[in-house]
Amino acid sequence: MISCRVKEKAQHIKLLALDVDGVLTDGRLYFSEAGDESKTFDTQDGHGIKMLQAAGVQVAIITGRTTELVQRRARNLGIVHLQQGREDKLVALTELIGTLGLSRDEVAYVGDDWPDLPAILAAGLGIAVANAHQELRQRADHVTTLGGGRGAVREVCDLLLMAQGRYDDALAPYLAH
Repeated sequence: MISCRVKEKAQHIKLLALDVDGVLTDGRLYFSEAGDESKTFDTQDGHGIKMLQAAGVQVAIITGRTTELVQRRARNLGIVHLQQGREDKLVALTELIGTLGLSRDEVAYVGDDWPDLPAILAAGLGIAVANAHQELRQRADHVTTLGGGRGAVREVCDLLLMAQGRYDDALAPYLAH
C-alpha cells in the first residue's frame, strides 16, 4: 500500500538514484575460479528504467564498487549519470543534485544497506527495497514489496510514473497492437 504522503513526494521526482548491489542486483556476488565476477540484473527493472527516462525522469547509479559490468549495464540502459567507487553515497548524491540544478525534494534514492542510509534520509523520497536492512526499512519513506534484483526498481519506476500521471502514456504503445 502506497501512502498519500509517498504519492505526493513522488509527483515531484525528476531524478531516481539507485544503488547497485542489493538494489539493481540481488546483492550476491559471483566469482569464478579465475576471479571473474558476475552479477544478475532483472530485465523488468531495466525496462522500467527505460520507460521512466522516456517520461523525462533522469536515472543515476551511485555505487561503492567499480566494475565494468555496471558500466556496461548503465550504458545498455542509457543511464548517463554513473558514479562508481563512491563509498559516501550522500556526498555523491549531493554533488549530482548540484550538477543537475535540482533540489533534494526532486530526488528519489533507493538503497538496501547502511551506506545508503544518509542518501535515503537526504532525498525527497527515500526508498528501501523489501530485503533491505531493517534500519533502512524503518527510516525510509517507502519500502518496496519486491526485493533488490527481483523487480524492486521496476516497482519504484511504476510508482513514479503513476504518481506523475505518466503510467498510461508509457503503457499505451504496448496496447496499440
